[in-house]
Amino acid sequence: MNPTFNPYPDENYAKIRRLMRQTADHHNTLSDKDPHTDFNSNQETKCGFTSIRVMGTVVVLLMFISVIFSLSVVLRDPPSDAANDGSDMWIPQWNSDLGSCLSRYNSVSYQHKLAFEPSSYLIAQLRRYEDLHKRCGVYTESYNKTLEWLRSNGSSSSSDCRYLIWISFSGLGNRILTLASAFLYSLLTNRVLLVDPGTDMTDLFCEPFPEVSWFLPQDFPFKEKFSNFNQNSSDCYGKIMKNSMRTDSSGVILPSVVYLHLVHDYDDDDKLFFCDQDQALLQQSPWLVMKTDNYFVPSLFLMSSFEKELNNLFPNKDTVFHFLGRYLFHPTNSVWGLITRYYQAYLARASERIGIQIRVFDTGTGPFQHILDQVLTCTLKENLLPRTDRQTNIIGPVSNPKSKAVLITSLSAGYMEKLRDIYWENPTVTGERISFYQPSHEEHQQTEKSIHNQKALAEMYLLSTTDVLVTSSWSTFGYVAQGLGGLKPWILYKPENRTAPDPPCGQAMSMEPCFHAPPFYDCKAKKGVDTGKLVPHVKHCEDMPWGIKLVDRYD
Repeated sequence: MNPTFNPYPDENYAKIRRLMRQTADHHNTLSDKDPHTDFNSNQETKCGFTSIRVMGTVVVLLMFISVIFSLSVVLRDPPSDAANDGSDMWIPQWNSDLGSCLSRYNSVSYQHKLAFEPSSYLIAQLRRYEDLHKRCGVYTESYNKTLEWLRSNGSSSSSDCRYLIWISFSGLGNRILTLASAFLYSLLTNRVLLVDPGTDMTDLFCEPFPEVSWFLPQDFPFKEKFSNFNQNSSDCYGKIMKNSMRTDSSGVILPSVVYLHLVHDYDDDDKLFFCDQDQALLQQSPWLVMKTDNYFVPSLFLMSSFEKELNNLFPNKDTVFHFLGRYLFHPTNSVWGLITRYYQAYLARASERIGIQIRVFDTGTGPFQHILDQVLTCTLKENLLPRTDRQTNIIGPVSNPKSKAVLITSLSAGYMEKLRDIYWENPTVTGERISFYQPSHEEHQQTEKSIHNQKALAEMYLLSTTDVLVTSSWSTFGYVAQGLGGLKPWILYKPENRTAPDPPCGQAMSMEPCFHAPPFYDCKAKKGVDTGKLVPHVKHCEDMPWGIKLVDRYD
């Protein structure tokens, strides 16, 4: 709330002041009278006091109602231009966690404005989902009844609550992208999303929904089966369809719990998930359990059963992860501290912030010279960094020189050190001041360590606050940063044979992540098809030619 907010409207305040003056004047008049006044005078005085008391009570009551109404409006309803001014007031906020999740309320001070305004339909559907989650989430009456039916005979219940369980799987970047995908699928199919916390999800993210947790409780009865789910599990949808040996899936009866195997090694039977007729069949099961390491959102946009709803939710097709990422993922206070301390210490005062994310898939110990050459060529060619003058030791004074802070994220410290030395040993031809920073250099990925993932999340978030972003091909780490920031990055193309590619980089078509392993199948025609050429808003990825991604249809 604004600290200067006055809960008393001006006209009420003026009335109160006039009433106070009238009461004081009347009291002074009474004090000057002779105590032995006649009976009628006493009666008039009593009536006067009674009238004043009644009027005072009414005014105080009006004041109280006015205060309560004003406070309810301020606390409940965001300003009408909240989405336009870049704030995230469309994200649910509640007083009970003001101190326990600082990022939910303070992120607007660090993040870019939303790239687009969320559609009113998206906001309405998010509010609807929050109500569903509150009614059907963990330990609610509906949740308990559904579990009771499941324990008793394994059959589906009459409850109107259905669930999607997301299994924590793969590296942090993959988990963030797949969780956003799972949430969108839940939104489209009217299911409640429950999140397997794994080893560290509760250390990384706040709860996104009011009152009822999205984390699967430790006492969930079938949790021990999660690690054993695979393509050969009897409850696996692909396995069920393979065993049915039916061309028409309408006659198949599914169990109450169905496992969806959407990992990169899935087969054609598993990929039936992306067929409309199979989606109709999956509605039978109250419990779906999903394991995936893919951002499968683009393929949802190719399904006729979801087409109208997705068009209403996302008029701009390339905003899906941008909106859902901002809505769902709020760093915990420990991670938020890493973010804000680093930003204020090294990035806040720069004229421009440049992010460079370097992910190397080559084996061996870096830094590699061809990677350094590629980064330099790209940033110089695209005028992201100024050239240096190797012939002159000092450039003449420049009025109001621009400062650029370059944030580098890499498992190796060598790239930052070499770039820093180049700009330390040689002046820039523009007179700009260039500084380089790298929060951590873990040397190798350690997805099993909580502090490693906390630093990784902090670095993704810091990259999203930069003005210009350079990312590496195939990297989900970079995808998360560009989506949260609403940025179209320059993508460093994947080197071959340890040689820097030419051109070294290209700007992304959109801020959306790439679906690395999409199906290439026409469900209606029952034949292979290039799913990157079916609709204007789904194209092949710049960094992975067989992948697909969402783009804005007007680009």
